[in-house]
Amino acid sequence: MSEKATLDRLLAKDSVIVLCAVAAVTLIAGLYTVLGVGMQMSAITMTSMAGSVGAPMEMMGAQSWSGLQVMLMFLMWWIMMIAMMTPSAAPTLLLFSALKRNGSEGNEYLMQVWLFLAGYLTSWAAFSVVALFLQWILREVAVLAPAMMTLKGSLVSAGFLAFAGLYQLTPLKKACLRQCQSPAQFLTRHHRPGRLGAFQMGCHHGLFCLGCCWALMLLLFVGGVMNLWWVAGLALVVALEKFSPAHSHVPAILGIALIGFGALIAASGA
Repeated sequence: MSEKATLDRLLAKDSVIVLCAVAAVTLIAGLYTVLGVGMQMSAITMTSMAGSVGAPMEMMGAQSWSGLQVMLMFLMWWIMMIAMMTPSAAPTLLLFSALKRNGSEGNEYLMQVWLFLAGYLTSWAAFSVVALFLQWILREVAVLAPAMMTLKGSLVSAGFLAFAGLYQLTPLKKACLRQCQSPAQFLTRHHRPGRLGAFQMGCHHGLFCLGCCWALMLLLFVGGVMNLWWVAGLALVVALEKFSPAHSHVPAILGIALIGFGALIAASGA
């Protein structure tokens, strides 16, 4: 067998390993989210009880959070982000694995792949802290139904939708999305050697991903943080954007649609 054929076989094997790891992480995180571990209700129950946008079901008064509840809420956010965002990172992970296979000896490259993924997910852990803090603020100002974790009032929901839609049209959104759409360009420009470098690259890629998707993730408050229809829908939107050709009109079309939806919600007074 030629050296090239051997390398191709090894790269194919690496691809299977990386894709299986991505699938396993996504599946475990998805099951955690669906079962609503540590929450009052499972995501399935909350989805079945979801009302129209801006008019969630009121079940009980707000209760103060204990330290344990704060930790569980953080894990809910972070693990949900892992389930939603890990699949869209697969192309970058596959290319990173191939590059490290060509440039490293032994199994060191695999460790660097896992550290890259860990860095990527660490960025989303940071977002989860911010989302949790925003959730607490929304509870305190009484615009969030505590049990359903959904915004109350058509104007508040419309404001979130319009804000997310406007962000879709900004240069920052476009710049971050280009980095997500071009894994080769990102890995070339931001390459760092070694294990620490792999973790830093993962964090860096995660920050670009955050810059691309954070406003969309806040729309979970509109439909319900654990509403599976919204979770799945936003995950599909993120994948559509990232896998669409560079300079496509998908983000702009989505932005205009979100602004229109917000205007419709505001006008309906739902």
